[in-house]
Amino acid sequence: MPRLDHRAFVNACRDERCVGHHTLRAYAQDLRTFDRFTDLHQITEPISRNDILGYLQHLRDEIEAKPATIERRLSTLKSYFARREDRNGALPSPFADLHISVRIPRRLPRPIDRDTLRAVLQAGDGPIAPPSKPGGHDATPASEIAVTLLIIKLLIVTGLRISELTNVKVRDVSPDGGQILVNGKGGKERIVFVPNHKLQEELRHVLEARYAQGGSSAPLFLNTEGRRLRSATFRKRLRALSRRLEIEPHLTPHRFRHSAATLLIEEGIDIRMVQALLGHASLRTTEIYVRVSNHALRRALERVDVLSELR
Repeated sequence: MPRLDHRAFVNACRDERCVGHHTLRAYAQDLRTFDRFTDLHQITEPISRNDILGYLQHLRDEIEAKPATIERRLSTLKSYFARREDRNGALPSPFADLHISVRIPRRLPRPIDRDTLRAVLQAGDGPIAPPSKPGGHDATPASEIAVTLLIIKLLIVTGLRISELTNVKVRDVSPDGGQILVNGKGGKERIVFVPNHKLQEELRHVLEARYAQGGSSAPLFLNTEGRRLRSATFRKRLRALSRRLEIEPHLTPHRFRHSAATLLIEEGIDIRMVQALLGHASLRTTEIYVRVSNHALRRALERVDVLSELR
């Protein structure tokens, strides 16, 4: 049975295209899934277009994979075979002249409503205090809930992905706490701004303490064991906070990202500025937030009140 060279493909995606860790893991899983299919059906090289169509039917009808999963797995295979053909012309891609269209239902993002956001922001004991002395070596570490709420505030005002924020180092934050240099998808850097002065002050307190403890290359946010806070750990904190505040569906980092985009559009920020803030490669990705800004639509209609105008 054919065995796909997972490692070489994944390494090439990492080194040549700067693909992120989670995407690389998904690619490897996609290739393993196809390997299992070829083993099950005793498919041999060369892989044909009919084999690919059979795999599509297997994904769709036998294991009932979601459309987005089907599209990603076929896209991974297409990239794999294109790379293989590029390196060995004697191994043509089975995707040549094969056009497969997978219809993916467009799901609206689910931002967090304003009342819930207010309840979340009031869940702590107050903002993070400054170090008691210059240098901050003797400062009492901020509580877990205080750090969690600081990160939530940053997610709301910047629209960052949680992986982007947990990878921020001390040197990536400006001394005044007003902007953050972010390494986004595909290794693309962008700057996000922190416009709220109280949030800037709170961020500066963390910045001063972390610089005193670990220098400019230290992670900005740590877990309770003193190591870099990871995305999975923060998600667990959000689930615990959701249970405590009885929030359903539970809070997730990406819902805060949705909320950031929706709030900005509702307040009249140009969609291209929102696109730049979120780091979207395509404006089409950002446009979906225009559809969910019902709050802004309601306020506009209330201001107009066409029936009153007819009296």
